[in-house]
Amino acid sequence: MPADRLHLVRHGEVHNPTRVLYGRLPGFGLSADGRRMAADAARYVKDLDRPLASLICSPLQRARESSIPFTELFGFDPLVDERVIEPTNVFEGRRMKQALANPANWRYLRRPEIPSWGEPYVEVVERMRSAMDETWDAVEGGDVVIVSHQLPIWVTHLSVAGLPLRHDPRRRRCALSSVTSFERVGDVWREVDYAEPANTAGAVDVGAV
Repeated sequence: MPADRLHLVRHGEVHNPTRVLYGRLPGFGLSADGRRMAADAARYVKDLDRPLASLICSPLQRARESSIPFTELFGFDPLVDERVIEPTNVFEGRRMKQALANPANWRYLRRPEIPSWGEPYVEVVERMRSAMDETWDAVEGGDVVIVSHQLPIWVTHLSVAGLPLRHDPRRRRCALSSVTSFERVGDVWREVDYAEPANTAGAVDVGAV
């Protein structure tokens, strides 16, 4: 018997006073507000009153720290899975407006459907779906939480909905510490819920493209 429901949880706000695109760069952990947001997400899942069978997280610091409230509430240590990590992008360590003002960087914007500035969307979906399928089948009932990042969660949503993967990064419906929930029937995934349990007013959210 596989899992009952799978929740993709985005990490909380990152301490990023210079507002750079941190991507996979080390040293970017949660802010104080980010820790509160992560706790809100964990309490939301706890209040669903559904048994948790497994906790997975990205290896990046902000995701590992966002998994801590789940460990505290459910007693599960997270399993780190490289497949749910933030995608790569050529603008890591830079501020987006400054990067785009440099004509030398315009070549990276030529094919936004791939995207030409980073890991192809189709590859992100493939690794996310692989992690989701494996985790779903590895448990005997109960729910699964995967703590990941905005882009992997959003393109997974688009893929499951049968929508084009090309999109405007500014229009993603995937807030900090949001919870996007899925179920699988046979081999077919379907999205069943989306929630934003944390107050993100005034949050800095410019870490990736």
